[in-house]
Amino acid sequence: MTLLRLEGVTVRFGDRAVVDAVDLEVAEHETVCVLGPSGSGKSTLLRVVAGLQPPSAGRVLLGGADQAGVPVHRRGVGLMFQDHQLFPHRDVGGNVAFGLRARGSAKPEYEERVASLLELVGLPGAQRRAVSSLSGGEQQRVALARALAPSPRLLMLDEPLGQLDRGLRERLVVELQGLFSRLGTTVLAVTHDQGEAFALADRVVVMRDGRIAQAGTPLEVWQRPASEFVARFLGFENVVPATVAGGAAATPWGKVPVPAGSPEGERRLLVRPAGVVLSAAGLGCVVESRTFRGTHVALLLRPEEGPALEAECDLAAAPAVGDRVAVAFTPSEVVVLPAAWA
Repeated sequence: MTLLRLEGVTVRFGDRAVVDAVDLEVAEHETVCVLGPSGSGKSTLLRVVAGLQPPSAGRVLLGGADQAGVPVHRRGVGLMFQDHQLFPHRDVGGNVAFGLRARGSAKPEYEERVASLLELVGLPGAQRRAVSSLSGGEQQRVALARALAPSPRLLMLDEPLGQLDRGLRERLVVELQGLFSRLGTTVLAVTHDQGEAFALADRVVVMRDGRIAQAGTPLEVWQRPASEFVARFLGFENVVPATVAGGAAATPWGKVPVPAGSPEGERRLLVRPAGVVLSAAGLGCVVESRTFRGTHVALLLRPEEGPALEAECDLAAAPAVGDRVAVAFTPSEVVVLPAAWA
């Protein structure tokens, strides 16, 4: 069942459409992460859903009800921002209880709810701690507990882990995923971090210039980027013009096999690094650099013809910088994209 529906939502600042005719649905108990570069409109979209930014056109529906004119505190949504926005003059318990007290909950009721939520987010018994004594990760947990306290029908997160170091982010993403699953929470999150989004989301939405460039499961978006923009945003650099015909593509790297059923004609071609494999014969390259990635070595290769190639290699088989190698291409790691940089 759909909880959130956006119909043609547009936000204009002057002549510029920051959000441009966006249609989006979020089902109950689903976690959707909106990705995109700075200026793509993702945070503005979140503000529209929250009621912090009125749309210039279009509708926001929650539970089927049009939210036009409905103030933030009556939408039944929870908000958690990148900087957490905790109240420094309140202790942890006071921060978590803020929304409950604002809606008139009795003290015994909200104290029990606060204790339960702090247990849930891994801070049992922290009610009397000062906000200033908390680490970044602990502040993030308190902010999450505060957002969850009023039992929102939709929880919205704006770069929730952006200020934390990488190790802590990776750990908290796993915890959040488990927490939302246990609670059955519906989540709409905005982030610029692909790893965070792909680990957390049931569905990923990639935005560009105020529009949705692609939406799908993390696996769908990763395996089949819809355009060169999406591919490069995901970090893939092996993209070249190509002419596809008869199961192969003519490219600056020579003939590259493509998956069966690929569209033919003038296209753009993506070859994932895992699809560039060392071979006894093939395209000649010189190894320009190698980077240890833990489970494999990332190689930057300079071919005899065509632009540089990114490749991946097993640790034991990794060539040295300056070595001459030959590479072939694996069709299953090749994606035929539209011709334009759409």
